[in-house]
Amino acid sequence: MNLTDVLPVTHNARGLGGLPTERGERIAPVLFRADALAGLTDAGLAGLAELGIGTVVDLRTEHERARSADSLPEDGSVEFMALPVLGGAMDEMAKSLMPAEGRSSGAGIDPERIAALLDTVPTLDELYLSILASSPAQFATLARAVVDAAGTDRPGVLFHCTAGKDRTGIAAALLLAVAGVPRETIVADYALTERNLAGPFAQTLLGYISATGIPLTPKLEELATKSPASAISAALDWVEREHGDAGTYLRSGGLSADELLRLRSALVAPVA
Repeated sequence: MNLTDVLPVTHNARGLGGLPTERGERIAPVLFRADALAGLTDAGLAGLAELGIGTVVDLRTEHERARSADSLPEDGSVEFMALPVLGGAMDEMAKSLMPAEGRSSGAGIDPERIAALLDTVPTLDELYLSILASSPAQFATLARAVVDAAGTDRPGVLFHCTAGKDRTGIAAALLLAVAGVPRETIVADYALTERNLAGPFAQTLLGYISATGIPLTPKLEELATKSPASAISAALDWVEREHGDAGTYLRSGGLSADELLRLRSALVAPVA
């Protein structure tokens, strides 16, 4: 369910409630994914309450949060959790590629040297596998936040990064897989992001990269603004190959067996 009208100003916000599971159940209206909440208006803040969102989990790095902090209610009605997942900040990745002497504009850096640096940029598939390999504890903590919110008067958990694409997309895929949502449904939800980001917001994201002095390439553009089905499929394949399933992956990050059972219960709507 697209929520950009309920949570202005966002560009890639949606609820995952109502998605079907393989057992014929539905996801409870407790999972919400989005891009950064820095632009939330008063109407957007009211939308958080309307949706029953009592927890916001920010997957961005400290630098990203400092540049564009979330706008949240001042009354403490929404718990904020900073849970940085490294590897998904495209401008930080681009900046790290640029030698120190060329970080202001790229001037003076040999084009062949820049080309060699760009060859080291990972594909989207490779990026996702790197994020998964390095972040089981963070994703387990997010899952625990869903468990802890269940049964409260505002059980909704909204998680986001900058664009709501990579770190957020992986998080959504893991949680939906734990709940038993079919692979094709998980992939279809992930793919919605590219359409949501198209236009001015995508150009803003690309501008962050250009500002580092690194020239835009098709690979960087895909990393910043695209959500091909192959990328999230590769991530889910890796989870199954390395851990068996998403639940076991979250266990490797510290989620207990009891918490995993409670997570599955929290994610699935009661049968009427």
